[in-house]
Amino acid sequence: MPTCCIVDAFPAFLEFWPTIRHKIIDEQIDAWATIYMARWPELLAMQKACYAEDGEDWRQIAREMVFPHLAGRLAGMEEAHGHLLTLCEPIYARSQRILGFGSDMVAVIYAGIGCGAGWVTTYQGMPAILFGLENVAEEGWTGSEVLTGLIAHEIGHVAHHHWRQQRSLPNGSGSWWQLYTEGFAQRCEHVILEGDSWHMARRMEGWHDWCQANEGWLAAEFLRAVDGGESLRPFFGSWYDIQGQSQTGYYLGHELIRELESSMEIREIALLDGGDPRLRASLLKLAEGST
Repeated sequence: MPTCCIVDAFPAFLEFWPTIRHKIIDEQIDAWATIYMARWPELLAMQKACYAEDGEDWRQIAREMVFPHLAGRLAGMEEAHGHLLTLCEPIYARSQRILGFGSDMVAVIYAGIGCGAGWVTTYQGMPAILFGLENVAEEGWTGSEVLTGLIAHEIGHVAHHHWRQQRSLPNGSGSWWQLYTEGFAQRCEHVILEGDSWHMARRMEGWHDWCQANEGWLAAEFLRAVDGGESLRPFFGSWYDIQGQSQTGYYLGHELIRELESSMEIREIALLDGGDPRLRASLLKLAEGST
């Protein structure tokens, strides 16, 4: 039976934080990298590379967006940590049963520099979900219900990658891949939990109603942004928004997958390429259907 093992780096952070919390922020960042993260060099390198790939300075992001808020978010990080330890393994077992895939996985729980509340990659040669508690607390996703949704969403990514790997299909990149893969994971979240959980909407009152009411406009706006070569951060980034609504790309991607499900099984959809014309055709249908 495939297993989910946990690498828990947070207790070490709780021991480390009191020794540096009163230092200036640049000294905190240096100590985070050279003392706390020294025990997990692969994890440190992955976080630095995350920003380097986008042409960002990881220290500047940490200085401006993360470390000034850590003290105020520590209680939320501790709450989320406890729930993640309890929830990861049973939700993974449930996901394998419902989705019908088998793969070992590692869940890494840590205090990082803002790379994401959940991030699917590989760690120590295994499929992995990295849970950044600093982002989890920032989003307010500290309760068991919302974390159940987040875990299921990230496992959706793991299943997606697993099915593609079985067919020797690489993962893609670019605008269409992001919409497709995030929509796929969001659809898996709902399938695993047997309901429309929408974990990203927990702090945003009226988010789903707004997305539903503006679905056609969102689809058209996404097409305009892609065709114009614009950044998709307003659709997916938690630090960005569209008309005051954050992370609307997850809704749009989910509806794209639902549109594809009218003629394809979920495992067939998992094998599409980011450049598949059916993605654009389905989004155009959503845009035209609500105008």
